[in-house]
Amino acid sequence: MQIRFDARSVNEGLARMMVAAFMTELNPTIEELADVKTAVSEAVTNAIIHAYQKETEQVELICDRKDEELTIQIVDHGIGMENVEQAMEPFYTTKPELERSGMGFAFMEAFMDQVKVESEPEKGTRVTMKKNIGSPIER
Repeated sequence: MQIRFDARSVNEGLARMMVAAFMTELNPTIEELADVKTAVSEAVTNAIIHAYQKETEQVELICDRKDEELTIQIVDHGIGMENVEQAMEPFYTTKPELERSGMGFAFMEAFMDQVKVESEPEKGTRVTMKKNIGSPIER
């Protein structure tokens, strides 16, 4: 599944809903569903708040699965990051005036099995998250 949506905070809920619908064939537990939705919220919110200076830009959501492994990518073509390691440190934020906690990446890492962040200044950021989910519904 691949969708694009405007980088507006109201679309964070859309991303959560789309991922939840995509996950149904993996027969997730309520806890797995909540974990993934929380991680997606954090990744999408990061893209919306930090990547762009205006709401007319797009965020891309890509979902894939292989057996029980769910892969989710959140992609923006915004300002990117020079230092990904620093950005992933708990409590680090580039927007303290917005009272952001700087815990987005920490939450993603806590709720997903793998989190990989690729970013290039002025080109954008790709957050790839993976999680093994229960067993697929028998067909």
